[in-house]
Amino acid sequence: MTKIGMICGVDEAGRGPWAGPVTAGAVILDPAQPIDGLTDSKKLTEARREALYPEIKAKALTFGIGWASPDEIDRLNIREATFLAMTRAIAIMGIIPDKVLVDGNSLPRALPCPASAIVKGDLTEPAISAASILAKVARDREMQGLANQYPGYGFRQHKGYGTAAHSSALRELGPCKCHRMTFAPVRRALEAAA
Repeated sequence: MTKIGMICGVDEAGRGPWAGPVTAGAVILDPAQPIDGLTDSKKLTEARREALYPEIKAKALTFGIGWASPDEIDRLNIREATFLAMTRAIAIMGIIPDKVLVDGNSLPRALPCPASAIVKGDLTEPAISAASILAKVARDREMQGLANQYPGYGFRQHKGYGTAAHSSALRELGPCKCHRMTFAPVRRALEAAA
């Protein structure tokens, strides 16, 4: 890997849902190619995120998207699985940055360089904002695929988050393979189906 004097922003999407992976983005932006409109992905419309996604990928010096599966979430817990997705996203980039900035208040342990956690960093650090957008769009697209694979749960609409419709589908259908079995609503549905 090549070491360069760059800052890598890292953020995740999908810590709270009852189903699907947790996804992390890692981005090193190119100062020579600024991207307008970067902010926390949750503050952008889906259309705006979808428009920024290819632009970030085209203009960034490098990026990575890492995943942790529902099985890994169940085995490790959501916090550790999120950290795993983050370290995978950084590793995929193929470049070791001088510093990693992670959105939030805690850091993965096994990072290849110095790092800082920044609360609400996706609002203040453009590289974290870009990572936030990549993670959110990639995860939403994955949930669209899972909606086709597991019809009836409404993944296309709620992306695996805990909604009344999702709760109702869990009661009717029971959990599927992409559910996080250790999450309380899913565990209750599993016990009720037993």
